Amino acid sequence: MKELDLLQLVKEHPTVNLTITAGELLGMIEVCISRTKKDLEQQITDANVETYPSRQKVAEMLDVDLSTLHRWAKAGYLVPIEIGGKRRYRMSDVKRILEG
Repeated sequence: MKELDLLQLVKEHPTVNLTITAGELLGMIEVCISRTKKDLEQQITDANVETYPSRQKVAEMLDVDLSTLHRWAKAGYLVPIEIGGKRRYRMSDVKRILEG
């Protein structure tokens, strides 16, 4: 039985009792570890990529008015950058505020 078939069986019937060989168990564990490693690597890559949302998106994310963003910029709390003549915010700065 292939590892993926075994994983699918377990997902579809979580209460079924199985008799599997040690090799099949090892194969399933290796698939799980491989998938988890791939997912974690993607999360780390995604976290390290800087994005630049618009004023409107940032206002929505922070649940504030655009005038609040303007006041925060004047106070130096959340300062936008200009990209192509448009004001954008560093997502890392927005996350800093969201995290408190």
